[in-house]
Amino acid sequence: MKRISVKHGRRVALATAVMLATTGSLLSGSVLGWQVDSSHKPPPSSYLPVVEPDFATTMQRMSQAKPGVMQRQKNLLQERYDLSDKPAKGVTMSRGKPVQEGVRVKLKSGTSWQQLADMSPEEIKSKDAFPAGFLPLPHPNHPEGGMVFPHFEIERIKQQDNRDLTRFDLDFDLPDHILPEFPQAIFLTTRPDLGDVSKGKLVTLDNYYELFNGLLNPKQLEGLRLLVTPFPQQQFNATGDRRSARPSLGVACFDCHANGSTNGATHLVGDIRPQEFRHRIETPALRGVNIQRLFGSQRALKTVEDFTEFEQRAAYFDGDPVIATKKGVNILERGSQVHFMAEFQELLDFPPAPKLAVDGKLDPAKATEQELRGQAVFFGKGQCSSCHAPPYYTDNTMHNLQAERFYKQRMINGMMASADGPIKTFPLRGIKDTPPYLHDGRLLTLDDTVEYFNLVLGTKLSDQEKQDLVAFMRVL
Repeated sequence: MKRISVKHGRRVALATAVMLATTGSLLSGSVLGWQVDSSHKPPPSSYLPVVEPDFATTMQRMSQAKPGVMQRQKNLLQERYDLSDKPAKGVTMSRGKPVQEGVRVKLKSGTSWQQLADMSPEEIKSKDAFPAGFLPLPHPNHPEGGMVFPHFEIERIKQQDNRDLTRFDLDFDLPDHILPEFPQAIFLTTRPDLGDVSKGKLVTLDNYYELFNGLLNPKQLEGLRLLVTPFPQQQFNATGDRRSARPSLGVACFDCHANGSTNGATHLVGDIRPQEFRHRIETPALRGVNIQRLFGSQRALKTVEDFTEFEQRAAYFDGDPVIATKKGVNILERGSQVHFMAEFQELLDFPPAPKLAVDGKLDPAKATEQELRGQAVFFGKGQCSSCHAPPYYTDNTMHNLQAERFYKQRMINGMMASADGPIKTFPLRGIKDTPPYLHDGRLLTLDDTVEYFNLVLGTKLSDQEKQDLVAFMRVL
């Protein structure tokens, strides 16, 4: 029987280890650092391993593998997308970062968008003509998964909180110009007169008190403190199977939902097994949660309190309560801590949209002709308003686009590209501030989203109608 080494010179039989769930069907043995006999594939398991391999050995091996892992993801992105920096003229996010323009998804050789729009889903599938950039997007290292942060977030957290969110095994994959501006502005429903209350700063444990003391009530201030306080998480904790070089305090809610919005950080959903079927998550903004009734891209949690508690207990630990206990889950008290955190989140407002009237539609006196034409497409031929109803441009429910009609299931960098299933209708207010789009971030620009839905919904928009629709969404 083959054996594996662990700390303090102990030796644990492989058979015992695999009973604790080191299987290729959840997380591959090679990724986790176990030396697995490939001739004996263990049975599938829903659980992660509890006994970890030697940390120093794992760190060395995974650090050495990192360049190859990242090059593989880079190649995939370059094959799918035009990743160049092409800012739209005169269009910026709330704090001035240029909005990227143009369709970035690359077409298969010999096809055009018009040709695709004229084909049936069955024909596109049989010809394998569905653009690769419309397929589900894998995590930077899908067999491993876990939270990955953009480098600008990592560097700012080091400066302000003296924490390091660097992973020794992988980096974030999308270029900075594709991501939201950093840090994003904070607008409060209770004090719209103040504008951006973040004052251009990233809100962390280092500065939250000086920024918000006297502006929030005591419960809200305590809720914000908890949202910027780091707690143990799957990759960032004190155990030997972490992915940080040194034992870590963990991550804070606002490490992903920076300033109550998003920095584009990615993760994998915790509620699907086996590992290759898990979906990548692009961090959604928390702006406007006060008008939403479903939370999580696919989990359909019913209150922001449920969402807050779920994130700490489950999402932080890949949905595995055994590992959560081992790594130090933070059990929030529902009546005070969860309530206080939710109360602050419900103050986060959408950015101002000066061209919108009180009903959420364009004020004709302020809008351009192109924006008005785009609004007509949105509420007419484009079918957008059937899900994204004003004034906040959501219907607070879920829809299954059944995009799998257009492609055959396939393995991509360790991820099985299959059905997405039902996805919540995210609000479109402030949408230009929060690229990339769709639940996994596979659509890099608003132009990409228009092409995607034009194909999936079969709306057959003209080029001019597509441009007008993008112009309208930029002012929401």
